[in-house]
Formats: sequence, C-alpha cells, structure tokens
Amino acid sequence: MSEVTKELLELVWGTKSSPGLSDTIFCRWTQGFVFSESEGSALEQFEGGPCAVIAPVQAFLLKKLLFSSEKSSWRDCSEEEQKELLCHTLCDILESACDSSGSYCLVSWLRGRTAEEAASIAGSPAQSSCQAEHSCKIPFYFMNAEKCLLCIAALAVEELGFERFHALIQKRSFRTVSELKDAVLDQYSMWGNKFGVLLFLYSVLLTKGIENIKNSIEDANEPLIDPVYGHGSQSLINLLLTGHAVSNVWDGDRECSGMQLLGIHEQAAVGFLTLMEALRYCKVGSYLKSPKFPIWIVGSETHLTVFFAKDMALVAPEAPSEQARRVFQTYDPEDNGFIADSLLEDVMKALDLVSDPEYINLMKNKLDPEGLGIILLGPFLQEFFPDQVMYVEGTAVVMGFEDPMLQTDDTPIKRCLQTKWPYIELLWTTERSPSLN
Repeated sequence: MSEVTKELLELVWGTKSSPGLSDTIFCRWTQGFVFSESEGSALEQFEGGPCAVIAPVQAFLLKKLLFSSEKSSWRDCSEEEQKELLCHTLCDILESACDSSGSYCLVSWLRGRTAEEAASIAGSPAQSSCQAEHSCKIPFYFMNAEKCLLCIAALAVEELGFERFHALIQKRSFRTVSELKDAVLDQYSMWGNKFGVLLFLYSVLLTKGIENIKNSIEDANEPLIDPVYGHGSQSLINLLLTGHAVSNVWDGDRECSGMQLLGIHEQAAVGFLTLMEALRYCKVGSYLKSPKFPIWIVGSETHLTVFFAKDMALVAPEAPSEQARRVFQTYDPEDNGFIADSLLEDVMKALDLVSDPEYINLMKNKLDPEGLGIILLGPFLQEFFPDQVMYVEGTAVVMGFEDPMLQTDDTPIKRCLQTKWPYIELLWTTERSPSLN
C-alpha cells in the first residue's frame, strides 16, 4: 500500500478504528451509482452512510438535467442519457474540487494486479469475445463463453475486504478537463459497480489534495466518515457541494477565542438545509440557504436527501437589505441582533458604504445615542436601506390547548406573545421571522 493511499485512508476512515470496525462500516459504503428502475433520473442508496456522496451527486445531476438539458421530461432517461448525465456530473464535481494550478485524479481498482488476480480465478483460460451486456470489443481470457475478464474481476471483488481492496486501488492524473471527461466516460462501468461511490470519493479527495483538505477541516484528526456510524462529515458534504472542505455552514470566516473558523465564501450552485438548524444546533448561511439553483441537500440527524424545484423565482437574487442583513450577521455570530460599535466600520466597508472615520463616528452617535457601545440591526437597516424596511405580515392561530401537529417556529417574539396566549402559533409570510431587537 502506497504512502498516498495510507494518508487517504487516514483522512477518510481515521487511524483508531479496528480492522473489524473498518470492514463493517466499509461494507455499508460499497455500492455504485445505480439508477432507479422506477425513476430514470434518481440514484438509489442501499445502506446508511454513502448518502454524503450520493445526495450531492444526485443534486448536481438534477441541476444539469433541469437547467442545462433540452429534454422534455426530466423523469425518464434512457441508459445512454443516464451515462451522459452521470459522467458529466462527476466531472463537474471534480472540476469544482480542483485548484487552478492542480491536476485531476481518478482512482480505479480494475487494472494491473486486479486483472491478474481475476485471471487466476478463471482457472484454465480460453480466448473469445465477451457476450455480456457491456459488449467488450476485445478478446479476454475467461472461464466460459459468457464471462470476460471484466465480469470475472467484478465477481471477484465481491469477496474483497477493506485491506485487500485498498491494496489494489491506484490513481491516474490528468492535466486537462478534456482528458478527464474522456477518462470518466471510459470508466462508466466502474462507477456503477460495487465500489463506484468510494472510487469517486477518493478521486475527489486526491484531486483536491490531502493537505488542502486537512488545512480546511477544523479538527484534522476527525475522519471524513464517522468510524462508528458511517455517516459523512459536514466537511465532506461541503467539499462536494462547494469544492472546499470547510467544517461550517455559515457565511464567511469567524473568529472564536483566537481561532479562525472557516465557513462558506460564495453562493453555492446547490444549497444545503438541515434539521439541525431547526433544533438550534447550527445556523446555515445565505450562501448555502439561497443557492444559484433551486436545489437543496436536506439533512436530518442521520440522512441526506434532495429537495428541488424548477422555479428560479425561489432563488431570486438577494435584495440590498438581505445582503446587508447577511453581512451584519457575519459579525453577529450568536444572532443577538446587534454588534459592538467597534465593528460598524468593518460592516460598512463590507457593504461598500462610506467608511471615512469621521462619518463612522457620526453614525455611531446616531445609531447608538445612549452610548451603550452596540449597534442594533433594525436601526442600521432603517438608516442605510430605508426603502427595504416594511411591515412583516403573518397569521396567528390561537387555540385553547397545545396541538403538536400545529407547532411552528420557536422565536423570541413567539415566546413573548405566549405569555398572553400560551398556545399561539405564528405563520409569517416572509422567509425570516421578525426580530424583537
């Protein structure tokens, strides 16, 4: 096993897992990109774990199908269309992961030693042409007239475990996108075989570069795949969605106790929403919440799926006030609704507003007349974006008892109103609930 392979496995699987545990989790990840028989554009998942790769691939595949294809029906795809869609999608993700000065990598296993071992399984060889569905046009050594070496090798890997499989993989490098696309197409049958998802994952990681990934992850000792449950990390999901393996989902970078915590730096093509935000464990920023296309990865505590639409109005460009709110909140990481007045200059510079020292001091006095040392979000927006400040409308439902089926958000304004109406529920017409601050 090469040093590069060892580094790759430590990055993905960690160093503390026992071989038995690695095999258990590894087996859950051994599947290919398989299209559903009932939905021609849908990829199937068979075990828990690989959704961290399959869901992003599904999302980008739908983006290409819905917004770059001339097909009249996005649900029905022929085998040839599936091949083209999948290969172009894989190339797009690999391009996103590649640095401008880097090269593209593809990882494969069906070469060299693997073929020799498969041939040994064949026993006494004879030579003929393959009669299998993939219709190889060159002769192979085989056990019988129905199975070529490719088929035999595919059967042989059914018994490969973690250690043996990784001893057989190898990588190839490509300097141009054109070379990459040809190679991805040539390996189409491999993407659908038992190790297709892992081979693609390894291809993305080596294309990005192991050191680049380690420098982006907050805890470099935390593997990309959880060694106990087999779930993909947020860094892995972010890498496939944005090309950067950062560990957080907020906009921009933040500083905490002298540590720089990396976030998302630009609007993503495909978005991300998570139940964990509804449970108050994290806050997804606008770059992921409002992507370029109306397609989102949607996450629960244990699984990822894809939510999508064809209506581009769902991802309309953000209004100036929304941009101002987003920038303001990057300096208000705890979502308090205010920032220290010392940060006002940074916020105004980020929004390309006048930031001369004299003007900043004037604004501090105006926005903080009581000298409390803080700038509230509401007065800030009213001062610089007055046309964007308006009433927020909603519907209130007041009941005499608690109905779990009709519970809405849990916000300060709702909790305040519940002191008068204990079982009130609020449905707002805007994306954000109004703030008390």
